[in-house]
Amino acid sequence: MLKRLAASIRQYKKESILTPVYVTFESILEIIIPTLMAYLIDYGISKKDMSYVLRMGLVLVILAMLSLLAGFLSGRYAAIASSGFARNLRRDMFYNVQKFSFSNIDKFSTASIITRLTTDVTNIQNAYQMLIRLAVRSPVMIVFALIFSFRIDAHLSLIFLAVIPVLGIGLGLIMSHVHPIFVRVFNTYDRLNNTVQENLRGIRVVKSYIREDHEEQKFKSISGSIFQDFSKAEKRLAFNMPIMQLCLFSSVLLLSWFGAKEIIAYNNDPVAGLSTGELTSLITYALQLLMSLMMLSMAFVMIIISRASAERIAEILSEESDLKNGENPAYTVKDGSIAFENVTFAYSRRNDKPVLDGINLSIESGETVGILGATGSSKSSLVQLIPRLYDVMSGKVTVGGVDVRDYDIESLRNQVAMVLQKNVLFSGTIKENLRWGNENATDEEMIRACSLAQADGFIREFPDGYDAYIEQGGTNVSGGQKQRLCIARALMKKPKILILDDSTSAVDTKTDKLIRQAFRKDIPDTTKIIIAQRVSSVQDADKIVVLDDGKINAVGTHEELLRNCAIYREVFESQNKGGALHE
Repeated sequence: MLKRLAASIRQYKKESILTPVYVTFESILEIIIPTLMAYLIDYGISKKDMSYVLRMGLVLVILAMLSLLAGFLSGRYAAIASSGFARNLRRDMFYNVQKFSFSNIDKFSTASIITRLTTDVTNIQNAYQMLIRLAVRSPVMIVFALIFSFRIDAHLSLIFLAVIPVLGIGLGLIMSHVHPIFVRVFNTYDRLNNTVQENLRGIRVVKSYIREDHEEQKFKSISGSIFQDFSKAEKRLAFNMPIMQLCLFSSVLLLSWFGAKEIIAYNNDPVAGLSTGELTSLITYALQLLMSLMMLSMAFVMIIISRASAERIAEILSEESDLKNGENPAYTVKDGSIAFENVTFAYSRRNDKPVLDGINLSIESGETVGILGATGSSKSSLVQLIPRLYDVMSGKVTVGGVDVRDYDIESLRNQVAMVLQKNVLFSGTIKENLRWGNENATDEEMIRACSLAQADGFIREFPDGYDAYIEQGGTNVSGGQKQRLCIARALMKKPKILILDDSTSAVDTKTDKLIRQAFRKDIPDTTKIIIAQRVSSVQDADKIVVLDDGKINAVGTHEELLRNCAIYREVFESQNKGGALHE
């Protein structure tokens, strides 16, 4: 995990190295200062030697300024290193998510990925900054403070050695009890973000059904769980400070008690006792030592909090897409012919029942194929196998005579344009949305695509025309307008295969018919697959596939299915007033 995270430091290695270097330099200077203060007291102030006081005072001022400069530089480089590290982590996670297949995305909820990109990365950033500063400064201070303390008086310095195990055991116990709570907290954060996201996305439904109280209660419940867990964790972390204070004040009291006796002994025998300056420096070292331990404990607390975040980030970074190119992938799609050969598919291999079973279907290049079936008959699952959004469990799907698993994924998807059930537009102008299909498209190409999708008319009614701004999610256009813009965007790719997954459900039957007529006339060589609930949307197709419970029930033209397929005939009659139109 640490190796995986460390790979995101990259260009900030220099700052990450310079920070502990300056911290070490700063720490050494702070360790030297108390010893020089002892010399100032013993050889300058006690002996009333002002020239010595001035010389030593000047040296102390210089050392203090150098220490200040080193501290400033270490803080500056630590800020750059930690911020850069966080930026790279976010980038690496986001880029890796872009490579995920649908099954990979299904493994992590959207809210969970957002939490990992925000809260978890912030925790890691704070922990990293502490790690390269406090976690370096504290050990350096502790080691050198102990060395200088033993150099002054080995017996009194044993007090420090007695304190360190007490702190170590206390911190260890705190860490072992707190980490599981933070793991649980961040998982609860995922649920909270999911609830907020779901509420905002469906706010119109919430208000329509007057369910604000229900949503507030749901939010309150999850937020309360976070509060309870954080309270429990903070209560346990609160033991850190009392332990530190106990060790700090105990050390100072013991030093003062035994040090006073040493000073009395020094007045009688300078060799056997302890001078005032030495006791002062010893107490300073005690404070430095214990303050360093306190800072180290703070770093440990931050590491405890961030450990759960680090594990969650590493999960995203380590996740590999289960859809990969083969060793020698094909980069050219010959035509839009499609074949399903004994295809079985399930979203999870752990599922007992596949959503598609024994699918055999052949589609010629340029054909228009309609797919009809009840809700849950796996119509969308079938077409999602064509651009390899999922892989089959058994059998194979071929495009242009080549197994889709043998294509370069990007090359395959460039030739398959898919308009999904959930039409998504992004914030930006209509032109910017259309150029998702072809970033180098000319205005003439955009107008042609929108004309085919019956979108040009309403676009021109906007005051800014094709430069009209689309709000996030397309909230400022109607459902039918959104669908037509998404169809136009797909046409911009000039694909060999065009898949409309119930993408004209929000347009009227007249517009639906105009779209299909435009497709027949202007893109005859493109294979067109239309999933629809309305028979009228597919009845003039070259062939219609009727799906039932993940299996092909029948394949044929409109007239053939009316004669031979009970499911198709029932749907047709229910949509045409009991068959009056058929008669």
